[in-house]
Amino acid sequence: MITPRHHAMSLTAVLLALVLGVVVGSGLLSGPVLSGLQSDKQELRSQIDALQDQRSSLDERLGHANDFDAQMAPRMVRDALHGKSTVIFTTPDAADDDVEAVTRIIGQAGGVVTGTVALTPQFVDGNAEEKLRVVLESGIVPAGAQLNANLIDQGAQAGDLLGIALLINSHIPNPPVLPADDPQRDTVLAALRDTGFVTYRDQHIGAANAAVVITGGAQAEDAGTSGVSVAQFAAALAPHGSAAVLAGRDGCASGTAAVAVARADSAVAGAVSTVDDVDVESGRVTTVLAVSTLIDGGHPGQYGIGKGAGSVTLAQ
Repeated sequence: MITPRHHAMSLTAVLLALVLGVVVGSGLLSGPVLSGLQSDKQELRSQIDALQDQRSSLDERLGHANDFDAQMAPRMVRDALHGKSTVIFTTPDAADDDVEAVTRIIGQAGGVVTGTVALTPQFVDGNAEEKLRVVLESGIVPAGAQLNANLIDQGAQAGDLLGIALLINSHIPNPPVLPADDPQRDTVLAALRDTGFVTYRDQHIGAANAAVVITGGAQAEDAGTSGVSVAQFAAALAPHGSAAVLAGRDGCASGTAAVAVARADSAVAGAVSTVDDVDVESGRVTTVLAVSTLIDGGHPGQYGIGKGAGSVTLAQ
């Protein structure tokens, strides 16, 4: 008969055996195991160091390539925009460096930037249709011009209005409607600024032959329809000028970002050239060459290294 005492003694013996086994086993195995783990750690560290060295080397080479492009840019774009003018629009996520670089290269190409207009978050969010409708119906549309009744999206409607006010289409020798004059242009810009759709410096913004819309990169998950608004804005500008180019930085050709939306919509892609690498010098040069090509009567193209690009750049 097994008594509780015998049962307890048996359990104690089993536990002691387990403890002894663990102690003996750990003593026997700790050396090889720890040695193996140490070896694996050193191997991983070596791999990480090699990858970091490789990345540093690639970054250095990219930097040199960018410097080369910057030095060659004046030659690549020489006279590409001689006697032509461009107005620049920026979205809230556009980088100042990209805007400044594109402005610089337009100058190197012999062109003039008539002004820079920043689209506000309210503009790109597309949630102020009623507010914009009040502005459009307030009598600010330049005399003789008429808004496109087929455009119902907020971004498209604003692009249509700003295209009428700011752009000149040199492809039409005798336009049915004369370009807006300075007072009409100032009225449109002031109305959109006072209602929170755009901002710009207190400066005179003249009429331009072309428009460049500079945007950012990849869109956050909560960005909503901002990419759609920007793409449709650029497309609505296009008919009013000789050229319209939408340029963004790395990531802008994926997801719901503006360039991705533009390339996915055949109507937009057929009206606007896109560039998806304006954050590097080669993309900025491409942006200017794209403007020049359209002004000279060429067709819209999709340029860069992102999804949907037809070629890296274009020859002048």
